[in-house]
Amino acid sequence: MPSGTVAAFWAVSFLFVLTPGADWAYAISAGLRHRTVFPAVAGLLTGHLLATAVVAAGVGALVASSPMVLTVLTIVGCAYLVWLGLGMFRNPSVPQAGVVHMEGGWARQALKGAGISGLNPKVFLLFLALLPQFTDPNGSWPVAGQIVALGLVHVASCAVIYTGVGFGARAVLGTRPAAARTVTRFSGAAMILIGVFLLVERLLH
Repeated sequence: MPSGTVAAFWAVSFLFVLTPGADWAYAISAGLRHRTVFPAVAGLLTGHLLATAVVAAGVGALVASSPMVLTVLTIVGCAYLVWLGLGMFRNPSVPQAGVVHMEGGWARQALKGAGISGLNPKVFLLFLALLPQFTDPNGSWPVAGQIVALGLVHVASCAVIYTGVGFGARAVLGTRPAAARTVTRFSGAAMILIGVFLLVERLLH
C-alpha cells in the first residue's frame, strides 16, 4: 500500500482515537480500579479488531444496509453502554493507598472492554464509512487485505492512547480520591449520554 495513503488514514484515525468517548471512560476506570490497564485495553482493542474484520469480510455493508439489523445492534450496544455507565456513576473508583481492586479478574476486564468497543455502533459505522475510502480496488493488495492493514494501524493508535489514558488517570488521580470519584462519575455520565445519544440518533434516523 502507498505510504501516503497509510499516513493519511493514520492522521484521521488518530484524531478519532484522541476524541474522548466510551473507550476513554473505560480506560480511566480501569486505571483507577485495577493493578494494570492492559487487560482492559486488550479488550478494547479486540472490539476494534472485530469491527475491522466485519468490514473486511463485507458483512459490514450488509448490516448497514439492513435498517432492522442495524437498529437491533444499536439498541444492544447502547443498552450495554448505559448499563456500564450507571455502574460507574453509582460506584465510582476511589483509590486508597496500598489497595488495588482486582474484581472480576483479567478475563472479565478484557471481555468488558471488548463489549464496550465491539458493541459501540459508532465504531462500527465509522469503520464502514472510513476504511473503504482509503482502499484502492486496483491495488496490488486485495481490498480486504488493505482494510485489515489499515485496521491494524488504527488499533496500534488505540493501544498507545488508551494505555496512556489509563496509566495517566492512575498517576494523576491515584492519590486524589475525591478527584478520582468525580472523574469516574463524569466518565460514567458521559458513557450514559453517549449510549442515549446514539440510540436517539438511530431511532430518529
